Amino acid sequence: MKRLTILGSTGSIGCSTLDLVSRAPESFAVEALVAGRNAVKLAEQARQFRAKVAVIADDREYRSLKAALAGTGIEVAAGRTAVVEAAERPSEWVMAAVVGAAGLAPTLSAIRRGAVIALANKEVLVCAGSLVIAEARRHGATILPVDSEHNAIFQVFEAGRREAIERIVLTASGGPFREKSVEVMERASPEEAVAHPNWRMGAKISVDSATMMNKGLELIEAHHVFQFPEERIDILVHPQSVVHGMVCYTDGSMLAQLGSPDMRTPIAYTLAWPERMPAPVRRLDLAQLGKLTFEPPDPERFPALRLARAALREGGGAPTILNAANETAVHAFLSRQIGFRDIARVVERTLEALPDRALAGLEDVYALDREARETAARFVGSRASAVAI
Repeated sequence: MKRLTILGSTGSIGCSTLDLVSRAPESFAVEALVAGRNAVKLAEQARQFRAKVAVIADDREYRSLKAALAGTGIEVAAGRTAVVEAAERPSEWVMAAVVGAAGLAPTLSAIRRGAVIALANKEVLVCAGSLVIAEARRHGATILPVDSEHNAIFQVFEAGRREAIERIVLTASGGPFREKSVEVMERASPEEAVAHPNWRMGAKISVDSATMMNKGLELIEAHHVFQFPEERIDILVHPQSVVHGMVCYTDGSMLAQLGSPDMRTPIAYTLAWPERMPAPVRRLDLAQLGKLTFEPPDPERFPALRLARAALREGGGAPTILNAANETAVHAFLSRQIGFRDIARVVERTLEALPDRALAGLEDVYALDREARETAARFVGSRASAVAI
């Protein structure tokens, strides 16, 4: 049996992973489950899958988790240190699905013991891509991309023939505002922004999809995962979310991976890798679909893509700043402190305010992340004041 650790078990990716595990109980055993603050859901999962340990990141939820699991024999722990320790426990496969930069430390802990990492947290590579890839090589860890676009490219990327690859293409649904005017986007509410037309996701990633910052972060992730230059990574809006990624070859061939918009497909691919396993997803009926359409992203309505490309080209700490500022701005938008279009404005001002610098180690990453969040928070305050006035 393959032993699993799931970092972010109560989120959408974690729940989809456990759904697949429940359908093949003879193939998988759960070592550790880690959640942010949903102690009730975590306790239910730990009981159902007989996890050896359940960890809640929020210390305040420790007592309720411990009470819920009393008498089960399941170990209970809480806090950031406990999250990292859970990632260090012996399991062959780790789902890294903690949202945001908070996922960096536990993911690195799993990498340093040479595990297979199913990476659903793109911010890990955005914040510290070069350092993370270097650690994976040093410790013999395997990183398998879970994001549907990167997973699609991974499936058709002939790594042994890199010289024959011209470009890779990430597709984007365009989110809920693909056809909305700039004026409508200025007035968009959090409820409208998280109402994704195709995917069921958490609030933060849904907002990122609406601004298309999600695709900008994926651009940076793709650069690190595939070791491919920014100028040879394209983004194409594909509203049907059926073609998830493409690889263009020098002979004119374009290989694509198609599938229903269901994250259980890429998760299943990483769970069974290098084999495949059944997944209970809706099968495509191309005749019923009728047509698939593609269009370039609109740079005026989605400035996040420009910011992400510029940060990747600049290198150094720019992607770390980009991610930290975006997380801060998205949180402010969801809290109704700023408007939807203010998210990109806060990110851009933060990038302009902080000087370029090299990142020699993880402490540099953490320090810059903190500084960027503090700077972005000040800009959030100024924008919120302007809105209030």
